[in-house]
Amino acid sequence: MKKPSRPNPVNKQLLALNAAVLAITADLSLTETLKRIVAAAAELVDAQYGALGVPNETGEMLVEFLVTGLSEEAQARISHRPRGHGILGLIMRAGQSLRLRDLSDHPQSVGFPAHHPSMTSFLGVPIRYKGQSLGNLYLTNKRRAEEFTAQDQRLIEQLAAHAAIAIANARLYEKVQQLRVLEERQRIGMDLHDGIIQSIYAVGLNLEYVHGLLAEGEAAGASERVQQAIEALNTTIRDIRAYILDLRPRRFDGDDLIEGLKQLLTEFRANTLMSAEFRAEAGADRALTPEARLVLFHIAQESLSNAARHSRATRVEVSLLERAEAVELLLKDNGRGFDTQSAERRMGHGLPNMQDRVRAIRGELLIESQPGAGTEVRVRMPRSGP
Repeated sequence: MKKPSRPNPVNKQLLALNAAVLAITADLSLTETLKRIVAAAAELVDAQYGALGVPNETGEMLVEFLVTGLSEEAQARISHRPRGHGILGLIMRAGQSLRLRDLSDHPQSVGFPAHHPSMTSFLGVPIRYKGQSLGNLYLTNKRRAEEFTAQDQRLIEQLAAHAAIAIANARLYEKVQQLRVLEERQRIGMDLHDGIIQSIYAVGLNLEYVHGLLAEGEAAGASERVQQAIEALNTTIRDIRAYILDLRPRRFDGDDLIEGLKQLLTEFRANTLMSAEFRAEAGADRALTPEARLVLFHIAQESLSNAARHSRATRVEVSLLERAEAVELLLKDNGRGFDTQSAERRMGHGLPNMQDRVRAIRGELLIESQPGAGTEVRVRMPRSGP
C-alpha cells in the first residue's frame, strides 16, 4: 500500500508567503499596511517578536516603530523607543540583511533599555523601493529553534519586496487623497465666493440703500427693499443648508437600501425645506447585491445634492422599482432644469463620478432635463438573482 506523501515544507512556506502578500496588499491605508507587514513577517518565520522601523528622510533615524508580540502595557514600560542605533542602525545604513544566532554577541550591539524583553536570535531585512529605504523588518526569538534559517531570510526578503510596493502604493494613495481634499477645498471656496458670499454682499448693499431711503423719508421704498433683502437672505440660507447637506458624510454599508434612502430623504427635507416623496418596492432591495445598493445610494446622494444646489426645485420624487430583469432608481424634481449638452460643465465631477459608479457594476444611467422642465435621473441595475 502506497504511503501518503508528506506535505513539502517549501510549498507550505510559499503558500504562507502568498497569504502574507495578499494580507499586506488588502488595504490602502499606510498605517494599516505597515501593521499588516510586521504581523505577516513574524508569523511567516515563527518569530516571537517583530518590528518595522521607518526611517526619516535622511535615513539616519527611525521616526516610526511598529511592534508585534508585545502588549501596549509592555511597550509603555520600556524606557525609550528605538532610535536606530546599534544593530538596527547597521541594517538601516547598510541596506543589507543580517541574521544572527545571538544578537548580543555582535560587536555593534548596544544592549536593551530598561524593561525590554530578552531577545537572542535575530533576523533583519531592509525594505527598499527603487533605491529608496522605506523601512526595515526586525524579527527576534525564533520559536522552536535556536536561530533563523537561510530559508527564513529568503522568505522575509521576498516579503519585503512585496511590502515595498504595498508601502509605495499606500503612500501614493495618501497623496492622491490629500490632493482630492485640496481640490475640494478650492472648489468649496470658489463656490462660496461666487454664490453665498456674493449674495450676502448684495444684501448688505441693499440694506445700505434702505438706510438712505429712510433718511430721506421714503418709507414705502425702504419697506420694499427690506422685503427683497429678507427674500435674498432666505435664499442664501437655503444655499447654505444645501452645502451642509452636500458636505456632511453619511455611512451606508449596503445592507438595507430602502432604509438608507429613507434616512437620506429625512435629512434632505430638514436641510433644504423641500418636499420629498419616496416609494419603494421591497423586492427591489432584495434583488440587488450590496455593491449595487451602495452605488444606488451614492447616486441618490449626488442627485439630491445637485437638486438642492442648482435646481431651485420645491419638490423631489424618489422611487425604487423592481422590473423583470433590472431594478430602477428614479429621481425627479420640478426645478428649472438645464441643457443636458452642458451637464458635465454644470455638474463638475458629479456626473462623471455617477457614470463611472454605474458602469463599474454593469448598470445604465440616463439623465433627462431641459430648461424649465425639471430633471429626471434614472438608473437601471441588473438583478442579482431570480
